[in-house]
Amino acid sequence: MAAIREAGEGACPDPRILHPAVRSHSRPGCAYNGRLHPGRHTMRHTRRHFLASTTAATIAALGTRLAASTAQGANDRIRVGIIGTGGRARGLMNQLKDLQGVAITAVCDVYEPRLLQAAKIAPEAQRVADYRRILDDRDIDAVLIGTPDHWHRGMTLDAVSAGKDIYVEKPISRTLEEGEEMVRAVEASKQVVQTGTQQRSWDHWKLGKEIVDSGRLGQITFVHLYWYQMGGSGTFQPVNLEQLDWKAWLGPAPDQPFVPQRFYQWRHYWDFGGGQLTDLMTHWIDVVHWYLDVDVPVGASVTGTNHRVREWEAPDTVIASLQYPSFQVAHLGSYGSRVDDGGLEFRGTEAVMKIDRNRLAVYRNDASNVPGTYAPEPEIYVRSHSDGSIAHLQNWLDCIRSRDVPTANIRAAHQAARASHIANAALRQGRPVRWNAATQRIEVA
Repeated sequence: MAAIREAGEGACPDPRILHPAVRSHSRPGCAYNGRLHPGRHTMRHTRRHFLASTTAATIAALGTRLAASTAQGANDRIRVGIIGTGGRARGLMNQLKDLQGVAITAVCDVYEPRLLQAAKIAPEAQRVADYRRILDDRDIDAVLIGTPDHWHRGMTLDAVSAGKDIYVEKPISRTLEEGEEMVRAVEASKQVVQTGTQQRSWDHWKLGKEIVDSGRLGQITFVHLYWYQMGGSGTFQPVNLEQLDWKAWLGPAPDQPFVPQRFYQWRHYWDFGGGQLTDLMTHWIDVVHWYLDVDVPVGASVTGTNHRVREWEAPDTVIASLQYPSFQVAHLGSYGSRVDDGGLEFRGTEAVMKIDRNRLAVYRNDASNVPGTYAPEPEIYVRSHSDGSIAHLQNWLDCIRSRDVPTANIRAAHQAARASHIANAALRQGRPVRWNAATQRIEVA
């Protein structure tokens, strides 16, 4: 019988296994049993010790949050402008507007129908088509950038120059050089810049980091990343070009005629995005870097093909192998199936940890398999019932008030995007590549 089971909507079966990282949200699930030390000789916390430590941690975290919120008076709200109001940005707007001490005071998009959709979320917000009007407004404290990737660099640099704090979606850059420039500018400024890899603020992902750091998994030699979604060319809503400033949408991208598929599915065209490697793998490789304290692969080999959506420039099916000094990463991605969605598996000599946006599970290698299966019961199991983007936005707001560095800082974001750019270089060149640490550039292997 498993030592840890999902709590679901009820209470945990044993209060001794309720971890402080997951106590701050409503019934997120059960956590580990207090044994976070490597090898078989593990320390068992007593109930009194564990409850005392978790209670202290929870009170400390709650006290910090309350102190931050009560320090802001009614006139001290953080005023945020939204630049780019596509689906992801509107999702973040819906979460942001429900957080305390913040007001969405301006929205910007060059496509009028999306601007009107954003106005329904923030009806009091000023509506503009030129993002520079938001940057010029001294009453706006911060901006959330949810535009296509090819705009991230320019808007971030402009926002830094304007003295705005920033939340910019991932990947932060479309090229290696863009990311380097962004790191230099942000780190030379006083601005708080949060980036959109929300796992770093999500409770069960933070627990996963603790488990890896404890040595509980043993030596990790292989990490499996995967992300499966349904994708296709489909039928697009008609676009009235009188409601879209196409030249402004293109911005720094090469001039080209309007094509609906490029507008709606820009992630899969090299002028605007980097395909599934920058769009999806960046999330997971950031977790790898965070958990294993690394920042760049030493090499990559990638193959990819368009089996379903031949109109895309980036492949709909990808197999990527990234080499790090002491372990290997394999990423599998497909837009031909949605089952299993996305996640990671960390395979160590003592145990395996599987983690995604819904759950975390740890399986010991020396445990007996469940009859009829090839896996044992999980030793640790956590089910998440929250959306980490909410905590991520809250971390951004807290850091704006405290001037601390947020959980997904610009350097970490660049390092994650860099790994995806290295993988894309191998894909597009059709041969393995390596990272030259001396020159900080990609070379053919």
